[in-house]
Amino acid sequence: MELTDNTVSENAHQRMLDEKWPLPPMDPKRARFPCCIVWTPLPIVSWLAPFIGHVGIAKEDGTILDFAGSNFVSVDNFAFGAVARYIQLDREKCCFPPHLAAHTCKNNYEHAEYGTALTWDDALRSSTQHFQHKSYNLFTCNCHSFVANCLNRLSYGGTMRWNIVNLAVLVLFKGQWVNHGAVVRSFLPFVVVLCAGIIVAGWPTVIGLASFSLLLIGWFVFVGYFAKNLIEV
Repeated sequence: MELTDNTVSENAHQRMLDEKWPLPPMDPKRARFPCCIVWTPLPIVSWLAPFIGHVGIAKEDGTILDFAGSNFVSVDNFAFGAVARYIQLDREKCCFPPHLAAHTCKNNYEHAEYGTALTWDDALRSSTQHFQHKSYNLFTCNCHSFVANCLNRLSYGGTMRWNIVNLAVLVLFKGQWVNHGAVVRSFLPFVVVLCAGIIVAGWPTVIGLASFSLLLIGWFVFVGYFAKNLIEV
């Protein structure tokens, strides 16, 4: 019995997925973080809320991509400084379907409509092309939006519900620090601002910083789960 062209194509695609080439080693000195989400603190904003920062996502060769401004996705030039935290993702948790019937996630039609990919880099390439026509806005279309879009194209973890909030939580609780210097660089400005504020203005500084953080968290939770049409993902 002869195999059809579709069967041959499916088998070839499956072999390609099963035989993923090994990733190169992590190399922070050269800013190479294969298949990682990367994070670094933002000037001023992270001084007031140290859990907020700039994120990007790396290709299989470790090259970092990040949405750094309107109509601009930076390649191998991570905005706002060296990577401080990273989390390496597992390509086995991605869905790379050659056609609708070959989805490994539970979002067949939604994933196909959103835009699928055949490889990790293919998904990042599609998201890059999409965000090269988007205007940057800290509150509605930012670096987290870009990375969440990549994860949704990958249907990473079997879900297409990635947004700014669950992406930030993932990095916050599962991200690894590059080194001790990265920890200091991320928290020292906040500690200085907090101590200086308490010395000059007293405890209202603590209330002010807490209010700032709660307002930001509240906004992103609101648009991430209750007003999704207001934010780009």
